[in-house]
Amino acid sequence: VQVVESGGGLVQAGGSLRLSCAASGSDFALDIIGWFRQAPGKQRELVARFGDDNNWYYVDSVKGRFTATRVHGEVRWDMQMKSLEPEDTAVYYCNVKERMPAIAVGSFDEFDYWGQGTQVTVSS
Repeated sequence: VQVVESGGGLVQAGGSLRLSCAASGSDFALDIIGWFRQAPGKQRELVARFGDDNNWYYVDSVKGRFTATRVHGEVRWDMQMKSLEPEDTAVYYCNVKERMPAIAVGSFDEFDYWGQGTQVTVSS
């Protein structure tokens, strides 16, 4: 499974960016677990999680500014980011899961995959 993030760049504070996460290379169901980011010297953190109820859940620091969606007809997810702040500077990753039938009837195995990330830099 290949996962590719794109859309990052350099933007001034208050600006917007739209990130994309595309997945391919599987004959089984692929779905996103969430969007993560990692700032220099910090641990990777969850930014937006796709729940089992098909709703998105956001970390408090991005609520109202970031909106994640699935692109219909494609194995791709986007995240619109607006009102960007210097604190949003990080490498952004998406985490995608592959779900396939397991040996035991009625059960499934899941594997997750990461992309290489896309750099978002917000200048003050």
